[in-house]
Amino acid sequence: MDHSLSDVSRAEFAHSTTYLNTATCGILPRAAVAEVRAMADAAGAAEPAGFGDFDRVNRVRSSFARLVGVAPARVAVGSAVATHVGLVAASLAPGAEVLCPENEFASVINPFVLRGDLKVRYAPLEGMAAAVGPETTLVALSAVQSADGRTADLAAVREATRAHGARMLVDATQAAGWLPFDAAPYEYTVTAGYKWLLGTRGASYLTVSEEAQRDLTPLHAGWVAAESMWDATYGPMPELAHDARRFDESPAFLSYHAAEPSLALLERIGIEAVHAHDTALADRYRAGLARLGHEPVPGTAPIVSVPGLAHRRPELLAAGVSTAARAGALRASFHLYNTEAEVDRLLDVLAG
Repeated sequence: MDHSLSDVSRAEFAHSTTYLNTATCGILPRAAVAEVRAMADAAGAAEPAGFGDFDRVNRVRSSFARLVGVAPARVAVGSAVATHVGLVAASLAPGAEVLCPENEFASVINPFVLRGDLKVRYAPLEGMAAAVGPETTLVALSAVQSADGRTADLAAVREATRAHGARMLVDATQAAGWLPFDAAPYEYTVTAGYKWLLGTRGASYLTVSEEAQRDLTPLHAGWVAAESMWDATYGPMPELAHDARRFDESPAFLSYHAAEPSLALLERIGIEAVHAHDTALADRYRAGLARLGHEPVPGTAPIVSVPGLAHRRPELLAAGVSTAARAGALRASFHLYNTEAEVDRLLDVLAG
């Protein structure tokens, strides 16, 4: 670990176990924990600070926008990826074709499938660009696959969708926070905030291009989606927000109070530095697996899955090493608070 990153990790994180499971849930920095406690204490004391701060939500919106390379006017805030995807699914005409990778994460697929009147088609992740056709209305896929860390060729898929006049929805949940990710080329991106962005469940982000904003209906718009929300608390909406804020959900304030210092930490370190650190740890793990005779799913992401080893997870957990079992594989994931020693600890337990 880079010395400066090591110093930050020791200062900002308090975990005492070998936690290699960010792809399931990230660790809250100390500053985020402090913000949650402060708000909860204020709420218990009936102080105004316990009621939540919309200005803080907007600072989080701006911080996320900087991390993914778009203007804050393209970012809507919410609580869950599936809700954002459902909004996009509701906007499609009956019979529209949606192309998804095989075995894609359920939240990216189900809102389209459950419409019942859309044509949902599947293709291998490696063949997504070639599978886009003249009938395709939307391609929905994850930038990085949750199950095994395979990375989509987003540039090739974007080229194919442009050639056929289709739109793209990219789930950046397993990318934003470690992978330099530019949301600007896509009509829609969705990102959960509780994994690589070091937040809690209850904060999620939808980006919408200016063109797509014009024909996406804000079906769950409440008063916070108004241009002047304090003038929209009663009666019909006088005027929707002029930008992506029209797609906001009422924020879960505890989650957004936690998100502000977490995103600030990532901005301070820099995603390029986090990327270099995380992928170096994954490379070390892959090399160790090869020495043990195990073959992980190929890739370069800090999500490493080893087919056939899911049964080792309880043994690892008993040894104080947290991983995940996904799709029959043992999945380990490495983030800025992890060290080479923790990678070696995982390999030592696997070696018996």
